[in-house]
Amino acid sequence: MIERADPTISIKRQCELLGLARSTVYYEPKPETQENETLMRLLDEQYTQTPFYGVRRMTAWLRREGYVVNPKRVSRLLRKMGLWAIYPGPSTSKAAPSHIIYPYLLTNVPIRSVNQVWSTDITYIRMQRGFCYLVAVIDWFSRYVLSWEVATRLEASFCVEALDKALVVGSTRPQVFNSDQGAQFTSLDFTARLLAQEISISMDGRGRALDNIFVERLWRSVKQEEVYIRDYQNVGDAVNGLGQYFDFYNHRRLHQSLGYKTPAAIYWQAGQV
Repeated sequence: MIERADPTISIKRQCELLGLARSTVYYEPKPETQENETLMRLLDEQYTQTPFYGVRRMTAWLRREGYVVNPKRVSRLLRKMGLWAIYPGPSTSKAAPSHIIYPYLLTNVPIRSVNQVWSTDITYIRMQRGFCYLVAVIDWFSRYVLSWEVATRLEASFCVEALDKALVVGSTRPQVFNSDQGAQFTSLDFTARLLAQEISISMDGRGRALDNIFVERLWRSVKQEEVYIRDYQNVGDAVNGLGQYFDFYNHRRLHQSLGYKTPAAIYWQAGQV
């Protein structure tokens, strides 16, 4: 959002226009300790296997594995990773107080065609040292991944970039776009693009990760079939590996739920009908 090299407008003025404190531009997040990074790797793998585990069960599991942790620490790490137990409960993804929350539009709605519903989500991607975040846009009917982006911070900008790319790549704009209530997706930059294209906005009910189940299934595949096997060295390694995986996922990976066809075959053939 801030253009440091822009000669026409100072960083101070850019911050004033965006309503940001100048200190946020220069802030560098303190890296996690090696122990916390180990805990985050373990939590990520366990969450992939048992996404219904909340803070208490995760804490108990880590203690059983020999780690001295308390619920407060586990809760903080899970929040940083963007992981929430899949069951109805309070205080999950938080939107900014001034952002508009849209209702969930897809209860009992049959998904019968491509571009009927697109959705998006963010997940944590571990590396040998540190971590990054991955966002993707997926078509519900075909499971086709229209776009994806990687970032080291949970900011709206990389989600907006993924949305812009999906709107260019897609065979047509979707009827409904679904997301959770996270601040990245409730931001004006993100929702304004959807409204400008006359796309209906749908947001998961609070504490209802299953409302976006197709993306949750995608994350499970990405992590079990790619991330945990490759053990990325750095962000560049992650981008290269994920790029190769999504090409495989879209064009060569056969899906049982699609009659053993690929997402690309379903998306582009159906889109031409």
